[in-house]
Amino acid sequence: MHPSHISHTLNIGILAHVDAGKTSLTERLLFDSGAIDRLGSVDAGDTRTDDGAIERQRGITIRSAVAAFTAGGIQINLIDTPGHSDFIAEVERALAVLDGAVLLLSAVEGVQAQTRVLMRTLRRLRLPTLVFVNKIDRSGARSEDLLADIRRRLTPYVVPLTDVEGVGTPAARPRPRALTAPGTAEAIAEVDPGILAALVDGPAPTPAELDKALAARTADGSLHPLLFGSALGGQGVPDLVEALTRFVPRPAPSAVDAPPRGTVFAVSPAPDGGRTAYLRLYEGEVTDRQRLTFLRRAADGRTTEVPGRVTGLEVIGHRGSLTAGNIAALTGLGAVRVGDRLGELTDRAPQFAPPTLETLVRARRPEQSARLRSALLTLADQAPLTHARPAADGSTALLLYGEVQKEVLAATLAQDFGVDAEFEPSRVRFLERPVGTGEAYEENPWIDRTRCFATVGLRVEPGARGSGVVFTYETELGALPRAFHQAIEDTVHASLPAGPHEWPVTDCRVVLVRSGFIGPLSTAAHFRALTPVVLRRALERAGTRVYEPYHAFELEIPAATLAPVTGLLASLGAEFGRTTGGGSTWHLTGELAARRVREAELRLPGLTHGEGVWWSRVSGDRALR
Repeated sequence: MHPSHISHTLNIGILAHVDAGKTSLTERLLFDSGAIDRLGSVDAGDTRTDDGAIERQRGITIRSAVAAFTAGGIQINLIDTPGHSDFIAEVERALAVLDGAVLLLSAVEGVQAQTRVLMRTLRRLRLPTLVFVNKIDRSGARSEDLLADIRRRLTPYVVPLTDVEGVGTPAARPRPRALTAPGTAEAIAEVDPGILAALVDGPAPTPAELDKALAARTADGSLHPLLFGSALGGQGVPDLVEALTRFVPRPAPSAVDAPPRGTVFAVSPAPDGGRTAYLRLYEGEVTDRQRLTFLRRAADGRTTEVPGRVTGLEVIGHRGSLTAGNIAALTGLGAVRVGDRLGELTDRAPQFAPPTLETLVRARRPEQSARLRSALLTLADQAPLTHARPAADGSTALLLYGEVQKEVLAATLAQDFGVDAEFEPSRVRFLERPVGTGEAYEENPWIDRTRCFATVGLRVEPGARGSGVVFTYETELGALPRAFHQAIEDTVHASLPAGPHEWPVTDCRVVLVRSGFIGPLSTAAHFRALTPVVLRRALERAGTRVYEPYHAFELEIPAATLAPVTGLLASLGAEFGRTTGGGSTWHLTGELAARRVREAELRLPGLTHGEGVWWSRVSGDRALR
């Protein structure tokens, strides 16, 4: 469809537990709309959005991909997000650019651990979300009892728009369900005061009033229309498209002359060896050859500018410039990374905990060490929280969310970069925080038999939780040449990855309280050499405490295994939250030290006869006992 015939664009995310059928649904939506001329298959490895070799081989989506189709004069950009918990940061990053979401469930497996986590996140963000129950034509599929399960274990705030005939057979078909069906008005009334008043005081709400209320409550994230169907067979997919265009609200218009404001939510290698950045624009306009300045907020709290010039611009779904509400693939921005912001830094992007595992990576062949380092830095730009940094013996330290990530990285390095890499066993990454205030200074000392013509005095003090490392100064501005001042600040940030206990230091303020130099004798190298010595002494005087990461966990187990499972978790130091259930299944929540999570995951299958479902994610950290 020509751009002039498109009224607006909706950016929709497809989210689900692994294997619920996200990529298959994307293929079906693109095929039915004519955007592609044949259906790809996850099993065959030829789907449109899983374009990486590793994704095709493993049958999982790793990086967020974007594809587009049109329906009723509306362009719908589909963002096919990862489902595996090791790539949860990719999911949360994609949520920042969405206008709405489709949460996918399997009619066979039903509500799974990751499904609940995703729904909780979507409701917290109040993102308009539709629920699509997939695989109704598979043996073992359920409908009415699954709907009751969804209301009990996922959210009570769903409104079915379709029912199913012949569920669990190849002849399964969805059929429309009227808003006047029993229970529907009551479900809407739970979150809509107007419908509640009509039910209590009369007259009864009309279908038009119910439809209007459902649209409004879907738009504010309170209610979720639910539809049944099959991505592989195509049943129910037209109903889903119609519901998306009907219930996901149009983005608010922005000022035509506003400066451009947007978010880079994905980065992938370009065929020419550069990189392609996917930018969602909220305001303004971006054109080819335009110079842009992105803002980047580092983990230590610093904000840096990343300038660049667009050398290629491909707007998803149509040609021309990138306008508000749309997504484009940009090339030429060599230094851009995922999470970089165009325009002012706001809190729109979700904040998520950094990885808690650390591993060392080496090239099996020493001559490939430089290529390995370059490849890991490139991959870290696509997922900045992995944070590749040099380590001892020519290896590279890398942060991870889980072991699957390590497997994917090893395969990616081999296939995309030609590097055969070996990974050391992962270890849990602890942190240090100052517990007091410490100060130290040195004036023109000897370091390693070399005279440093520099004076540096630093004070270290505790900072606010989550503030990272903040560098500031009490010395007179201009007392040092800019190069010397910058050398001190850069070295402070580079030195704090290793505190007195050899763990990264965070949430502190480092204050420059004394400085000096000697005419032509002082160099920036002198300040870079002296700063770590003074900083370490100040840290030792302040004292630090070690913190370990914790995971929040959810667990579904057969009722007969409740005692041995809770006994195991108690022996691992778990702190239990809610324990609910009855009948054949129990649901447990709680928190567990990250260093104990792997043991729990390995022992649970034996205790639950393979029927336990475990999910966990980083929930913060606590002082090491």
